[in-house]
Amino acid sequence: MYDLLVVGAGPYGLSIAAHAAAAGLNLRVVGRPMASWRDHMPRGMFLKSEPWASNLSDPEGKWRLDVYCEEQGMTARHGEPIPVEAFASYGLWFARHAVPLVDERMVKGLQFCPGGFEAVLDDGETLRARTVALAVGVMPFIEVPSALRSLSPSYVSHSSEHSDLDRFRDRDVTVVGGGQAALETAALLAEQGTRARVLVRAPRLYWNGLPAPLERSPWKSVRSPQSGLGVGWRNWFYSERPGWFHRLPEAKRTHIAATALGPAGAWWVRDRVEPVVEVRLGQRITSALESGGRVRLETVGRGGEASALETEHVIAATGFKATCDRLGLLAEDVRGGLAAVADGSPAVGRDFESSVPGLFLAGLTTASGFGPAMRFVQGATFTAGTLVRGVRRRLYSGVPGRGIPRPGAGSRAAGTGSAIRSR
Repeated sequence: MYDLLVVGAGPYGLSIAAHAAAAGLNLRVVGRPMASWRDHMPRGMFLKSEPWASNLSDPEGKWRLDVYCEEQGMTARHGEPIPVEAFASYGLWFARHAVPLVDERMVKGLQFCPGGFEAVLDDGETLRARTVALAVGVMPFIEVPSALRSLSPSYVSHSSEHSDLDRFRDRDVTVVGGGQAALETAALLAEQGTRARVLVRAPRLYWNGLPAPLERSPWKSVRSPQSGLGVGWRNWFYSERPGWFHRLPEAKRTHIAATALGPAGAWWVRDRVEPVVEVRLGQRITSALESGGRVRLETVGRGGEASALETEHVIAATGFKATCDRLGLLAEDVRGGLAAVADGSPAVGRDFESSVPGLFLAGLTTASGFGPAMRFVQGATFTAGTLVRGVRRRLYSGVPGRGIPRPGAGSRAAGTGSAIRSR
């Protein structure tokens, strides 16, 4: 039986695995490395976060994005966005150097067993572990507006379902949403010859400005500090002090998680959208009907005025909602043991342990517990170190004759020529 099973091999799962391996835990990592970045983002997209705020985490900080870029002859400069393909490749490089063997099979179910948990893999094999870190990313939590849910998949999709947009060439596509995913998707569509429009509920689009320079006067740095989530004390607090955020009252935490760092486009995509993409502001979809190979969208404006449009396909770039009921890989009795906060997401303790003893959570599921940083790669560093310390406490507190394991005492430690196991 393993000490820790990490389910998921994206930035959070790989970072947790690197810290757990360095701590000497008997570890197994299961999942397709960087799957969301490799399989669910179209070619041509870029990271919105700065390169220095997009590092996966290992205890020594050796395997940073800038180190990878330098090795590859690329630049990782402040204010210069990194292609998504390069970031995905960085994650694979990180896995090779910092993480023990990654098993690319997928976990189809997680249930209780004597002494811990049993994971059922997609080929029927089972793995047992005393503790589990669930780092499943965002794909289980895609959110599509209720008015679009009756449409068949040939007429509606979520933005995360596309690794490329080629099938929409020379067609008419409506993108729903006003955030980076919607705006960058619309830009890519327009640039390949698609008739693209954006439908936004808000009365205006919001654009992030040019990033503040890293080198600033002491006065500006004190007045508005730089952080991985942007400038300003509020962003610094979210970025640099997730542990303090966790101490806020639950109602305050869930409100901030829902409203902070709201939908906005990166500065570098603005000029690619405004000249070529039709934008309809203040529109809420009330119904969607399939007819004659097209979709008729009926909308209502902020003043109550009704309108309609026809399109060939709708892409919902409407984000993700990480609620307990969407954790479908958990057996019913495991999922039923999860306490939830006001927004329906799982409650987590100070070390990311859920209300199910031994089940730890990471990433988007913990945004209401530890703040907006958990929606970004930036949050992986705090999560990995804190969560692994929690796992060690769970494994060894109060166990007679058992001390904290020495680094290297468990499965292969980080940096020993690890590999990725495919099917």
